[in-house]
Amino acid sequence: MSLLIKGGTVVTHADTYRADILCVDGKIHAIGTDLEIPADCEIVDASEQLVMPGGIDPHTHMQLPFMGTVASEDFYTGTAAALAGGTTSIIDFVIPQPGQSLLEAFETWQGWAEKAATDFAFHVAITWWDESVKEEMGTLVREHGVNSFKHFMAYKGAIMATDDILVESFSRCLELGAIPTVHAENGELVYHMQQKLLAQGMTGPEAHPLSDHPRSKARPPAARFVLPAP
Repeated sequence: MSLLIKGGTVVTHADTYRADILCVDGKIHAIGTDLEIPADCEIVDASEQLVMPGGIDPHTHMQLPFMGTVASEDFYTGTAAALAGGTTSIIDFVIPQPGQSLLEAFETWQGWAEKAATDFAFHVAITWWDESVKEEMGTLVREHGVNSFKHFMAYKGAIMATDDILVESFSRCLELGAIPTVHAENGELVYHMQQKLLAQGMTGPEAHPLSDHPRSKARPPAARFVLPAP
């Protein structure tokens, strides 16, 4: 199966030029002019159009169940909207409940994502720790293409990764060649401030920025940590 995108203006990170693009079996086969066109090729006229690589959004939450709510966009509506803006791939987050199998949670998210209109991949959150988590991290990397694991330093009493979990998981990521990523806040301090505000009778949304004070930010939100080679 082949596709020729003809007469468009190709835009890359470095150049802008007019060219035809020949795709074969879903992959770019050639870029240029006067290309040799297969007999069964579908031709799309891109005259006066820009042709550019699709965007990748590496941080999305489609239909995420979280602390009694569910994200408003599911994997179809969210990715359909993404396509309208030129994003053709997303990396969403599998977030197991503490005590839940990572593989079980991964399969759940995979099922939800079957209706996605774009390509997709997953980060997997580490929300608890024992030897089964260590083993399943290896299975996810080797057999399912997962190469990044998320750690929430916030959300005490829910999915917060304590220091011992961070050490164990970061060490395992180093063994696997995976990337540990972090939602970086001082979860203990946020919890302390929440309790203080609740005692003052502040239960509305106005209390959120007060409990999530800048002092609680260990690093900028979603800071990335890459471990050095041994």
